[in-house]
Order: sequence, then C-alpha cells, then structure tokens
Amino acid sequence: MKKQYITLKTVRLNNNCPECYSNEGLKLCFKQEFVETNLYKSITNNTKHHLNCTTCQTPIYPARWTDDIDRIVDYHKKTFEPKPKSIKLKKGAWIIIISLDIIILFIILYVFGVFG
Repeated sequence: MKKQYITLKTVRLNNNCPECYSNEGLKLCFKQEFVETNLYKSITNNTKHHLNCTTCQTPIYPARWTDDIDRIVDYHKKTFEPKPKSIKLKKGAWIIIISLDIIILFIILYVFGVFG
C-alpha cells in the first residue's frame, strides 16, 4: 500500500515570517491523503496543512505562529474544501470480482443439476 498526500490548495500569506521577518515568503499548503494499492486507488478524508517560508526555507510550526498568522490560517481552514472520499477499482480487482461471479454461477448451476 502506497500512501501519499496530494496538494489541493496553496496560499501565499503576506504576514511576516517569525524566523526571517520577510513578508513575502510564507506559503500555506493544504494536502489530502491518496492511497494506491494493487487493487484500487482511493482519496481519503485525511487532510493536513503546513506553513513554510520560501525566503529562509524553514517550516513554521504552530508554536511559532503569531496571532495574525493563526487567524489567517483558521480562515483558510474554513474555506478549504477537500475532494470527496472516493474509491476507484483497478483492472485486477475487476478481474477478481468477475471471476468469483462466474465461479459462483457455475456452483449454483451444478447444485441445481444443470450440469450433471
């Protein structure tokens, strides 16, 4: 099983970075979990967000956020809409499902005496 996060929304903030004090480098990124196996692909409800400064290349953790940054992140969290949860079966899963259906059909026909 391969889990990864896909980026859904990236927002540039005009607030000062708590590390380098630049007001042009803060970037807030929202991601959603994507799972892929041999049988299916799935988008889950798990989301996460992180704040980075592109000027000083530093992740900004919530403990370092100012009140202004905290308010803006809360606002963007409210406006963020993740993709709906979904599952897409791959070719291998469909082959297994159809094969099992055919086997069950032959068993039922054998039990009722069609094949005898």
